This record gives sequence, structure tokens and C-alpha cells, in this order.
Amino acid sequence: MRILVHDYPGHPFQVQLSRSLAGRGHDVLHVYSGSVQSPRGALLRRESDPASFSITELRLPKPVRQHSFVQRRMQEIAYGKLLAGTVDAVGPDVVLCSNTPLEAQAILMKQCRRRGVRFVFWVQDLRGIAAQRILRERIPVLGRPVGWYFVRLERSLLRKSDRIVAITEDFCPLLSRWGVPRDAVHGIHNWAPLEEIPVQARDNPWSERHGLSGKLCILYSGTLGMKHNPELLLRLAARFEADEAVRVVVVSEGAGADWLQEQKQKLGLGGLLLLPYQPFEVLAQVLGSADVLVAILEPEAGTFSVPSKVLTYLCAGRPLLLSVPPENLAVRIVMESEAGLVVAPMDGDALVRAAESLVSEPRLRDRLGRNGRAYAEANFDIEAITDRFEEVLRM
Repeated sequence: MRILVHDYPGHPFQVQLSRSLAGRGHDVLHVYSGSVQSPRGALLRRESDPASFSITELRLPKPVRQHSFVQRRMQEIAYGKLLAGTVDAVGPDVVLCSNTPLEAQAILMKQCRRRGVRFVFWVQDLRGIAAQRILRERIPVLGRPVGWYFVRLERSLLRKSDRIVAITEDFCPLLSRWGVPRDAVHGIHNWAPLEEIPVQARDNPWSERHGLSGKLCILYSGTLGMKHNPELLLRLAARFEADEAVRVVVVSEGAGADWLQEQKQKLGLGGLLLLPYQPFEVLAQVLGSADVLVAILEPEAGTFSVPSKVLTYLCAGRPLLLSVPPENLAVRIVMESEAGLVVAPMDGDALVRAAESLVSEPRLRDRLGRNGRAYAEANFDIEAITDRFEEVLRM
């Protein structure tokens, strides 16, 4: 098949799938946006890549204005037109679409319909539901009708898709209520590129470069967007500020990271280290530098989003500390595999207490970390995952 895989932010496991599909003889073009701030995967060609695999970056004239609704919407529509043009240029048999702004995806789907290209909607988040909740809070008067517009758009895109890959069973009841045919929905959990994130020593070149060798490190790596409350990370930094042996490290960019930088300077938090997104090539060392890996998610995001960073963390062989709604798939994975501690979202006191417990109990950290790596090794087999995607894409 000629397959176009589009993943808007350029995350690691999507491009791993594209490489795996190309390794089976398919002609695969992996497309991502170069205009959004995001942690990225291995998006440069490697010597080992098959000739049938290629990568294309689509870039707008200016970076996407994430916090300006009007400008962001215009940019996402412009991006959708770039995607439609790519379909014209490539002529794929099927498009697998992930993490794409809804209006851009609508333009892409319309072009696929025109050209008779099968369309598979890889549902990472229920973006319409998320937009409705966020806009209702940020724009009190217009937020409700604008939010409903995105919900209706998402529902329409789901109904019109030839196939749907849902990353969690939690999405299925809503899809059913929206009239999405049950036989069109295929559940495939997310994963992380296990072989590319080997367990690393805590003292490694990356940790030494950033002054973390010999320190006990509590680390957060990933986006800090509307679904995340950076105040929780600030609470952790404030709690351990007086402990010279502990460092709190946040690897992120954007508004949440900017806010943390302001608070760091205001409060004089020398133990809080803020860094931009790191190249994928050093991700294993970044995570290996940690003694505890943190993930956070707002209460209202419990069922419409699954933080993929949790799956990446599991590969690192380090204990996880989650402040995530209990109904979230990530919580179920961590609890069932005994890979970390979980507290209620927004409960800063509980988060601090759990962090104190992990800091003070090295045996507990080691046991949880081993359990997490064991879960990843048992569940992140890219060949088995590719089998399932290949079956969906052929339908």
C-alpha cells in the first residue's frame, strides 16, 4: 500500500509505526507539523530506513499561536490546505491521521473523499469535547456555541471515517452515542518505542551536563498545555527546595513552562531546573537521570485524553508519580502493573506526600521501576502492534 501517516506534533511512537510499516514493503510517507512546540520523535531518516520510507515536515510561515483562538484557527485551516496538497502530490491508498486539529482534519478528509483515498482516524484525544470544556471557561459568552461547533465537527469526522483506531476503550461509549458504527472502531492502545529507550544509569552524560549527577531527581518531561496544571510541579519544587540532595526538573516549552520560569525567579527556587524540549536521541538519558517521573492531568480531561508520556516513562525503569483522574487508562495501567503511585488530580498535598514517600524509600523506587519496565517489555512489541494496524489499514 501507499500509506500517508500524519501525526501533527511528530511524536515518537507514531513515526516508529511508520518505519515498521515501511519495513514490511509498504510505501510510507510520515508527515508532521514543524510549526508547533512539542516533544518530537526520531524524525530524520536513518541509514537503516528502507527506501520506501520518507518523512515530510509541513511548516507554516509563522509558529502556531497556541493561545490566540482566532489566529490559531486561521493557521490550522491553512495547515489543512497544506495537508490536502500533500495528498494530491503523493496519491496514497490510505491516510492514517493522528493528533490533528479538527478543522485541518476536515479539509484533509474532504480531499481524501475527492480522490477515493481511505481515511483512518487515529483518535488520541476527543478534541471536540476538550475544546468545548476549555472554551466554555475561557470565553464565557461565545465559548458554549463555539464549543458545540467543534463537538459537532468531531462527531461528523468520526462518522465519515472509513475506520477508527481508539487508544482507549473509554472512548467507545461516546462514539456509540454519536452514531459511529461499532464495527468501524478498533481499539489499539498507545505504546512507546521500547528499543529506543533503554534503561540508563542515573549518572550519564546528560545528567552530568546539567549538574544532576549525585542528586535525587524528580522529573517531568512533556507538554504543559491546557490539560496540565503547572502549579503542582511548583508545589513539588517548593517542598524540596531546602533539600540540597533533591532537584525538580521540568523539560517543557510554552505557556506552562514560561509561568514556571516566572515563579522560579519570583520565589528564588534554585532547586527547580527548567529546560526546553530535548532531542529524541537523548531522551533515554533524560529519563534515566530521574529517580521519579511525574505526570499530571486535569480532572476534566480524565476520559478524553490519555497522557502518552506515561507509556514513555514506563520504558525508563523508573517509578511513576501520577496526579491523574482515576478513570484514566494511564492510571489503570500504572496501578495494575504496580509501576508507581497515583494521587487525585489537583490534590497538591497528596502529590507532595507521595513524592516524599518515593524520595525516602529507595527499595520502593527500584521495585516500581522494575515493574514499569516489565510492563513495557510485555506490551510494546512493535511487530505485534504493526500487525494490528496493518489489518485496519487494509480494510
